[in-house]
Amino acid sequence: MVEKDQCEIFCYDEEKVNRLKQRLVTKDIQEMALIFKALADETRMKIAYALSQEDELCVCDVAHIIGSSTATASHHLRLLRHMGLAKYRKEGKLVFYSLDDDHVKQLIRIAHEHSQEQKGG
Repeated sequence: MVEKDQCEIFCYDEEKVNRLKQRLVTKDIQEMALIFKALADETRMKIAYALSQEDELCVCDVAHIIGSSTATASHHLRLLRHMGLAKYRKEGKLVFYSLDDDHVKQLIRIAHEHSQEQKGG
């Protein structure tokens, strides 16, 4: 027997629905979705996770970690920077990246903890 995962009748809590609809400001939702879109790419998630483990990494470090060219690593790091998830500083001929703030580190940590729970350990 297939379990039904839908309501069998249509009704809703008008007060609750109206309150939540007012809170769903489209621009805020779009900005939140962009954060998850940036992290939805496996390579960028690897980079973000690596950056969550270290204060900063140079582009060459990141390239070696993800097994790519420095150009590819730079592309992904630049995207994370433009999305407001990472920041960089230049020191001589080297460019170092770090996560933008603690909120980003928390997102990565929570995602990692959740993935560990999902696989049972």
